[in-house]
Amino acid sequence: MPLLQVRNFPADIYEEIIFEAKQQNRTIAQQTIVLIKKGLDEEVSNQERVRRILEEINSWDIPEDVKAIDAVKWIREDRNR
Repeated sequence: MPLLQVRNFPADIYEEIIFEAKQQNRTIAQQTIVLIKKGLDEEVSNQERVRRILEEINSWDIPEDVKAIDAVKWIREDRNR
């Protein structure tokens, strides 16, 4: 099995890994592998992330009376107070 060595690893992150490993009843090595795998699986480009967010927003069922609200008008009224 390959060996991975990381020099100058931040102490605060190492402490978090130790804490999570204890919580999950794993060794530090097991927890590190789980976290790296999870991070690699979740890695998505910014464009893809924005596209997914916009798709989700567009799928929301927003009532027509809410869509008709003129937010710019409300902001101007609020600023003129």
